[in-house]
Amino acid sequence: MTAHQKLSRILLVSNRLPVTIQKTNTGLDFRSSVGGLATGLQSVQSDQEILWIGWPGTVAKEDRKEAETGLIQQHNYAPVFMSERLVEKFYEGFCNRTIWPLLHSFPMYTKYSASEWEAYKEANALFAEKVIKTARHDDTIWIHDYHLMLLPKLLRDHFPRASIGFFLHVPFPPYDILRLLPQSKEIVESLLSADLVGFHTHDYAQAFLGSVRRILGYDNALGQIMLGDRVVQVDVFPMGIDFDRFSHAAQDAAALKEVEKIHQRIGKRKIVFLVSRLDYTKGIPQSLDAIEEFFEHYPQWRENVTFILVVVPSRERVERYASLKRQIDEQVGSIISAYATLDWVPIRYIYRNLDFPFLVALYEASDAALITPLRDGMNLIAKEYLAVQNDCEGVLILSELAGAAKELLESVIVNPNNTEDVAAAIDRALTMPVEEQRRRNEIMRRRLQSYGLEQWVRAFLRRLNDVVSQSQALSVKILNATTKKELLKEYAKAERRLLILDYDGTLVPFASEPSAAKPDKELYQILQTLSDSPKNSVVILSGRGRHSLEEWFGSMNIMLAAEHGGWEKRSGDAEWHSTIAGSQDVWKEQVRPILQLYVDRVPGSFIEEKDFALAWHYRQADVESGSVASKELLDTVSNLAANFGIRVLPGSKTVEVRNAGIGKGIFFNQHFAKKNIPFMLVIGDDWTDEDLFGVLPSATYSIRVGKSVSKARFNVETISDVRALLSDLERK
Repeated sequence: MTAHQKLSRILLVSNRLPVTIQKTNTGLDFRSSVGGLATGLQSVQSDQEILWIGWPGTVAKEDRKEAETGLIQQHNYAPVFMSERLVEKFYEGFCNRTIWPLLHSFPMYTKYSASEWEAYKEANALFAEKVIKTARHDDTIWIHDYHLMLLPKLLRDHFPRASIGFFLHVPFPPYDILRLLPQSKEIVESLLSADLVGFHTHDYAQAFLGSVRRILGYDNALGQIMLGDRVVQVDVFPMGIDFDRFSHAAQDAAALKEVEKIHQRIGKRKIVFLVSRLDYTKGIPQSLDAIEEFFEHYPQWRENVTFILVVVPSRERVERYASLKRQIDEQVGSIISAYATLDWVPIRYIYRNLDFPFLVALYEASDAALITPLRDGMNLIAKEYLAVQNDCEGVLILSELAGAAKELLESVIVNPNNTEDVAAAIDRALTMPVEEQRRRNEIMRRRLQSYGLEQWVRAFLRRLNDVVSQSQALSVKILNATTKKELLKEYAKAERRLLILDYDGTLVPFASEPSAAKPDKELYQILQTLSDSPKNSVVILSGRGRHSLEEWFGSMNIMLAAEHGGWEKRSGDAEWHSTIAGSQDVWKEQVRPILQLYVDRVPGSFIEEKDFALAWHYRQADVESGSVASKELLDTVSNLAANFGIRVLPGSKTVEVRNAGIGKGIFFNQHFAKKNIPFMLVIGDDWTDEDLFGVLPSATYSIRVGKSVSKARFNVETISDVRALLSDLERK
């Protein structure tokens, strides 16, 4: 399917449906509670049918058939029903007591329970069952959020070629926190079963990729992971809002009436609002500490500003949340007791859900917004506040730990843990000249208008379609008898031919020690015959050091390229020539001690030193300890790559560090890209060869050894297949 073909249907899968079911005397009542995601998806319904799958809340067994019929007919929603027991252990349990605090980097609040993990698996299996029963072969499946992180793998196992996207609406933590979760490997593996994994910010995406590298050992190129016979893309999609909805709502009569009421109650005082759900990640106690600090150190604002704190109830049955509610109540009471007068209350405290007109009015009436979560995936309230400010007045104070801070750079950015800094920011906001307010807000509002909720939806789905198309283009294409016959025919008729061959894993099997992988008599015979033909130019382009290649092939009519092209020696040359200028190994003094540390840790591993590279080998080490250590090493050295101008590449039981200016693709471009060669055959087996495959002309017969997704045109299964092909060429 190309990027321009229209998808027949989107299956949107989330924990909750945007509807509330209530049983009345006349039957079941379906009340739509449209959230940001639902609103955005309305914009694409004209050209794509959307079926939403999710939990509709608790529905008695005897009412489920009626509920399902009504949801499908009235909303095109397909419900997933769960018992109260399962909801308690799945949602209140594993989702909220385990995953939520870990993803938000609050490990001290995390509870681990084997039974709740089993409930999480059971709930994800129920969702999978519903999707499997509902899906058509060409549907696009878009899964949302942390409740359903096992769902991608369950669906991939059933639909190997399905188009599956996953978006995480909350932060993703660093590896050192994620590893605390006993099931972290199972979750990361499942997420990689999606074709596209999306995050709000670059930081979250990099944290995920770091965990993939540490837990599974998979490296990436610009967020792209070659995984078996698929491409997995990890990318960033900062979620927007329906800008026009909020901007226009500020001018509605209902909202204007509420604005008037707010000003009548508050008078001419300045207004600062805080709105958040009851949750420890939102930093409400810290915000209240900052307000107390503000009144203490900026006494001129006493009786001249009113804070409106809105807390939306959430998970009140959970003890930690009940305790948080008590703390907030006490803090608000303490501030009021310390500073209130007969004519003025410093904080107006509202603990309930707000209807839409009043929320918009609160945004419009306020002089500043104090949005200071301790950790937040995005925070759409900050964006909604700006959308309402049609006069471009009002100041947004925003936590640097909210995902929105990466976009709303012109807001007043604060660290919510710095009480004095937040208090000073409030004073700055209330004294900021109107011209500066307008300048900042105009920039941010334009940004929000250009990338709203509709654009977010379309960008994700377009990227998903592109990735699936790329997987199909790069899928395993075994070199069959017909294609092989065409290859041999073109080879036979070509007057000039170029053969570029990798060595280890392509011409010979890997050995426990690099020096042991010597060419055998059969390989010598094949290469001798091919290189003797005046029509052929044969190149061995290998990661090996030059001394081995010189010893084995120096007497043959073959161009040798060692260390991935860092050294080259043409047939007949007496000396090797470096392809890079100057001293390029300063970085070794920094990297070698790190590799040596892993040699000391992993018995049987060793360092191979080349002129432009260092390779840590663990083929002789214990399989498990070597594999785990390689992932850690890969991650550790990757963090140094940008500073030292090096590349870090995972190989077969090896991690190689080399100069960034060296690569097989670079070598090809330097020597052969501009030459008109009628026939080219290029064969390799690993990541280093992908650099080469990616720059070859489209007509090249490029072949990757093994059944892995590749930029090569074809795959062969084994080294024996490579030798058989070269033997057939030899006889032409």
